[in-house]
Amino acid sequence: MAGRDDNVDKLRHDIDSGRTGDKVAFSDPAAAPLGADDEAAGVPPTPEMIAQARAAETSAPRAARDLAHSGSEAEARGSAARSRTGWMILGALALVIVLVAVALVIG
Repeated sequence: MAGRDDNVDKLRHDIDSGRTGDKVAFSDPAAAPLGADDEAAGVPPTPEMIAQARAAETSAPRAARDLAHSGSEAEARGSAARSRTGWMILGALALVIVLVAVALVIG
């Protein structure tokens, strides 16, 4: 059992340390330890399953990082456009409210 826990801990450390390439190196607190859901379901991960998952997670960290960063600029432009659109809608709504209030006061 200790060997299995060590492997799960190693996989978690690889993920938290950024070796998998899909996040920065920083501890990510979890409500339940990695693999706890499998154990709760009555099917704890075997050492072979953990080794396979660890190999898959750490096999191409650079490719994952490159893929993650390739869309960042386009996403930023899209986010800025959505932000401008949101402000324009909010401004139009405020204008309508002011016009309705003025019409009610005058009329």
